[in-house]
Amino acid sequence: MNIQITGGEMGHLEELAGRLDRALAGADAALAASYPGERGVRQPVHTVYVPGDRYAAQAVAEWSAEAGRVLAEHGHSAAEVADVFDLRPDLAAEVYDRVRAKLDTEPIEDLRIDFEDGYGARPDADEDAAVLAAARALAATVHDGSAPPFHGIRIKSFEAPTRHRGLRTLDLFLGELAREAGLGDGLVITLPKVTSVEQVSAMVTALDALETAHGIAAGSLRFEIQVETPQAILGSDGTALVARMIAAGAGRVTGLHYGTYDYSASLGVAAAHQSMEHPVADHAKDVMQVAAAGTGVFVSDGSTNMLPVGDPEAVRSAWRLHARLVGRSLARGIYQGWDLHPAQLPSRYIATYAFFREGLEVAAARLRAYVHGGDSSYLDEPATAAALAAFVLRGVECGAVTADEVERLAGVDRSHLARLARRRVD
Repeated sequence: MNIQITGGEMGHLEELAGRLDRALAGADAALAASYPGERGVRQPVHTVYVPGDRYAAQAVAEWSAEAGRVLAEHGHSAAEVADVFDLRPDLAAEVYDRVRAKLDTEPIEDLRIDFEDGYGARPDADEDAAVLAAARALAATVHDGSAPPFHGIRIKSFEAPTRHRGLRTLDLFLGELAREAGLGDGLVITLPKVTSVEQVSAMVTALDALETAHGIAAGSLRFEIQVETPQAILGSDGTALVARMIAAGAGRVTGLHYGTYDYSASLGVAAAHQSMEHPVADHAKDVMQVAAAGTGVFVSDGSTNMLPVGDPEAVRSAWRLHARLVGRSLARGIYQGWDLHPAQLPSRYIATYAFFREGLEVAAARLRAYVHGGDSSYLDEPATAAALAAFVLRGVECGAVTADEVERLAGVDRSHLARLARRRVD
């Protein structure tokens, strides 16, 4: 027996739905504004920072040469890399040539010219001169195409003792970049040691004013918050201030970057135990990930200060530690970290490429089954399909895999991957 329901009999549901729409309109708008989804941009796998007075136009080339030299000396073949990093021989063979090419063509994905801890406190005249020189050098690399895809400056914090110096440095840097026509989409500003929501609001005010002062397009300057203080994670009122900081950024915040050593020291962790994998670090990054989820704000891990320098065993020991920490971050869903030395680039890329290549075939097969149908031992839902697509797309963007490989294995091209990954376009 067929039962037909007429429009009149459903009228009460239409009226109820209308009431709910009106009641939830504010919440709907707030959700869309606060959680706009992933941005349609690539996230770099790392940030390299170079002290402001040591940065020059040839810095990237110098890092490339030194990273290549160290790899050639201590990991001169795929077999040796397999031994050093405990990789399967076939995986090491897939990774090795790709990493060598990466070190030659794009050794640094994100560069930060540092005028904070890596530079220190100097006379104003000295810092002024160094800032202007750095801006001119960066502009030259933007013009000749040798600048990393992402690049910018870390200023001193907006805490009272350093606020005026940080603002002055930012003003000089942006003004000189604008005069040299060196401003581009890859520019990023890092605000360190943030301790209050008000400092983030102050940064928005400062960028508004500096855009006007230097003829920069309104709203185009973005910045990342460096989470290096316990106040950023838990405020005195018991709330997670880092979530409120994202909102206070008025759409200008692009990233939350964990500061391994400042944060650990602030919690009383002894120097010997300060690490990216200490429980206090994991707690901070867990809060950062939850705060940033769905906002389009990237999360970055910190750094390890055990450098691959010295005798062969010291280099390889530091490589193993670095690679393990990078792999740990990747497995936890944190796809970026900080590198402090050219010799860390081989271990960064070996660990990253191994992560993406090792998971490629299974992820691609699951995507193929989801998109095209077919037998699969997984019953993937849309959210998992988005995660699979995002994983594969990150591998393509950093150079671990090629778009042709993905199309062959998964049957989807790069634009389809982006749609599946729920990338939005600003």
